[in-house]
Amino acid sequence: MSDQTILQKLEILADAAKYDASCASSGTAKKNSLGGKGIGSTEGMGICHAYAPDGRCISLLKVLLTNHCIFDCHYCINRKSSNVRRARFTPQEIADLTLSFYKRNYIEGLFLSSGIIKSSNHTMELLVEAARILREEHDFRGYIHLKTIPEADPELIHQAGLYADRLSINVELPTDAGLTRLAPDKDARQIEGAMGGTKMAITQAKDEKKRFRHAPRFAPAGQSTQMIVGADAATDADIVGKASRLYDNFRLRRVYYSAFSPIPDASAVLPLKRPPLIREHRLYQSDWLMRFYGYQPGEIMQATEKDGNLPLDIDPKLAWALKFRDSFPVDVNRASKEQLLRVPGLGTTAVRRILTARRHRTLRLDDVAKLTVSLAKVRPFIVTCDWRPTLLTDRADLRRLLAPRQEQLELFAA
Repeated sequence: MSDQTILQKLEILADAAKYDASCASSGTAKKNSLGGKGIGSTEGMGICHAYAPDGRCISLLKVLLTNHCIFDCHYCINRKSSNVRRARFTPQEIADLTLSFYKRNYIEGLFLSSGIIKSSNHTMELLVEAARILREEHDFRGYIHLKTIPEADPELIHQAGLYADRLSINVELPTDAGLTRLAPDKDARQIEGAMGGTKMAITQAKDEKKRFRHAPRFAPAGQSTQMIVGADAATDADIVGKASRLYDNFRLRRVYYSAFSPIPDASAVLPLKRPPLIREHRLYQSDWLMRFYGYQPGEIMQATEKDGNLPLDIDPKLAWALKFRDSFPVDVNRASKEQLLRVPGLGTTAVRRILTARRHRTLRLDDVAKLTVSLAKVRPFIVTCDWRPTLLTDRADLRRLLAPRQEQLELFAA
């Protein structure tokens, strides 16, 4: 390992980090280098692209400190029994790489995670040291996201928050039983305890900032987590319920979902096939409905099929509307914002424009058509001054009419 070049280490450790989905920098403030001091900006191009909720595309150096690990989580390619190439950076090498990539305008910040080497505390110390070098020795003002280790000493996690914009702690699996079975070295209570400590520190830092101008910041972009989908028997209803509790209990900025991907030399307890990626997409859609459309977790669960999973052929919002047709149609000229947000095919922007437009005139179907991508999807659920769906809303084959057509794309199409 000592003979490995920086490039070889980067090849191994950047590839090993690709399974971590929780790297968006939503919530961070834009940084700059005004005043001739420091370096760092959150605007530009980069390596690992992520998207903030406002649609802004950001780029990060997404890498592991090391893929050596003393844990043996069945789903992890870097577990100690895995036969993969190993590499390890020093904190100074991580700092040098980040600065070098930043100065070439490749990245806007750093996402740093790690396998566990020697002990949780030792690994956490190395992660903190990399961030410290960047912040204190180089006055780096770019974005830093540190993946924290729940088994580490709380004081080390606190130090990480003083340097990082965002902290994240992976809950790994939706159920405690799944975690016990697939990640025997991890403990659900310990993970949630660390998340609770981070939440308290963030709240305290915000309060101090209001009273003291120079109070130290602590993870101003909040904390996030990630769940693996499809590695155990947890249903989408289980996952939605878990995500909702995490949002409520720990004020997370985001819960990320990562569809389980079969790994080389996989454990026999893992499924042989990966779940369809569209399942991950449906979970993100349901997450969006809870955060921005006013749906309660129980309502998302009502949209699931008999097996507890969300339908794959239609989105969760349409699935809910088809199950509760007595809530429709809604009159776009009279309905409340909350009612309009439930109409399949109408997004938050379209609803805002409808509310603005109807102050000045009575809306017709053509007006709504200009605000949506698919009028066919909207028509069964709305009433306008010149449109009423009559029996369309209650048609038995409405799902078939509205589901996107499945078609085989041509490999050699022009």
